[in-house]
Amino acid sequence: MPVRSASRQPDGRHPWFKTAEGQALLQSEEGMVRQALHERPGLPTLWLAAEHAMVDGDTGFCMRLAGNGRVFGGDVRCGADLPIASEAIGTVVLQHVAESGDEISALLSECVRVLVPGGRLWVFALNPLGLYRWHWSGKGLRSCEPVTWRRRMRAHGLQPEPVSIGLGPRWRAHPLADPQTGAGARAAYLLRGEKQVIPLTRIRQPALRWQPTHSLN
Repeated sequence: MPVRSASRQPDGRHPWFKTAEGQALLQSEEGMVRQALHERPGLPTLWLAAEHAMVDGDTGFCMRLAGNGRVFGGDVRCGADLPIASEAIGTVVLQHVAESGDEISALLSECVRVLVPGGRLWVFALNPLGLYRWHWSGKGLRSCEPVTWRRRMRAHGLQPEPVSIGLGPRWRAHPLADPQTGAGARAAYLLRGEKQVIPLTRIRQPALRWQPTHSLN
């Protein structure tokens, strides 16, 4: 009988985020996740995560899905095609989903589709330049620098922020909640992108030509 691989959970979640090092990172990000969930109180939020951290207090109208970009479990079970109407979500949180998934382009397209014009995508990503990478290197995870995420966002119609926000510990597996400007040596970073509003094309009215009138004498 073949041995079942333990590298993935049935819903696609990566087990590293359940380790002490992974939990320290998720706990460090709780404050910024909470801020994202309350960014647009009048609209629902979509929270896609590799593993959901416990966020205290009211999270509002929020759909929580956990997985790796190809399969998700949680409030509903689905694939990369999200069962959500277009332009129905105010904020999308993408928390470490790209590190363990292969379909990031398709998932990004879906995130942009469900966002309302002016809504924002919050991307939490592992920092490949920080020392904390030695805790997850070789565990089947991967990451990229903020410049790569900016290119991805622009390619999908999002306007990214010029500077990322550094989050999490630097080396020791202890939560560090204070964010900093730029990824620096922190374990992870946050980059936000806004869905651009397409201006309405003004329909030009045909010019009225003056016609001289001839009086009858």
